[in-house]
Amino acid sequence: MPSQSPNRVPSRLHELSPEEQSVYRQLDPTKIPQHVAIIMDGNGRWAGKRALKRFLGHQQGAESVQYVVETASRIDLPFLTLYAFSLENNLRRPKAEVSFLMKLLKSYLIGNVKRMNDNNVRMAYIGRTHDLPTEVQETMQWAMESTAKNTGTTLTLALNYGARSEIVDAVRKILTGLTADAHARGCSIEDLLGAGALDALDESSIGRALYTAHMPDPDLIVRTSGEQRISNFLLWQIAYAEIFVTDRLWPDFRGIHLLEALADYQRRDRRYGGLNDTHSDEKIDTLQSVSELESEIATELTPPHELTRR
Repeated sequence: MPSQSPNRVPSRLHELSPEEQSVYRQLDPTKIPQHVAIIMDGNGRWAGKRALKRFLGHQQGAESVQYVVETASRIDLPFLTLYAFSLENNLRRPKAEVSFLMKLLKSYLIGNVKRMNDNNVRMAYIGRTHDLPTEVQETMQWAMESTAKNTGTTLTLALNYGARSEIVDAVRKILTGLTADAHARGCSIEDLLGAGALDALDESSIGRALYTAHMPDPDLIVRTSGEQRISNFLLWQIAYAEIFVTDRLWPDFRGIHLLEALADYQRRDRRYGGLNDTHSDEKIDTLQSVSELESEIATELTPPHELTRR
């Protein structure tokens, strides 16, 4: 995995457009997230609003991908994950549309590997990619190998992906590993579990079995088209991610809009279930004791006539 530092000053800021530079100047370079994930939505609606066929919306959406990727690489965003093709898309969309999307994916990869190399972008994939057409898998492998030495943004395409399926696959991977370990030790799985294997199963071990084991969890998830749902995307990984929803349809989404999402992200107060920086240790020490708080709550819950009787 390429080594990327959140504090490294990007060397390609001059390649941003004047409008992008204006937004970027509002950002704190030391607080650029490590990982941004995007649910790219709205290709069909973009085409429908223009009385165009859906496939033209998908084509325009593929163009948006490269614009956004190039901006991400210029600001040195370490990880960018795009929800390109869901498991549900594969199962529920018309076969003709799925076939077109596969051809579009293949064409995108072939046509953009040079641009990825020019932008120091490294390709990766998550999902049940083994179920995709063989010729598409071969092109994906070629693109990944062709960009493997790049050290900038890692672009991950979620293809034939579903978060619930990912968790199922992770559990299968863990059980398969336990079975192999038991076989190697010449014991049963029950013996292995009794020897502490079950206690060793924790969030970290599950995380290592997920498709995304090679990357940090997303700090920010962006959804285009205004829909306010996660759509079975990275359910485990986005437990504490900030969510940014825009009404802009994906084919109209550009690098400047990614920067605007980052500006919104940097205005958030990320507490991970704890207190923010305004609560210092000194102030915490002055808070009510548990006994005082319990007494106050009991008083609040006591009916007025009971108080009078007291």
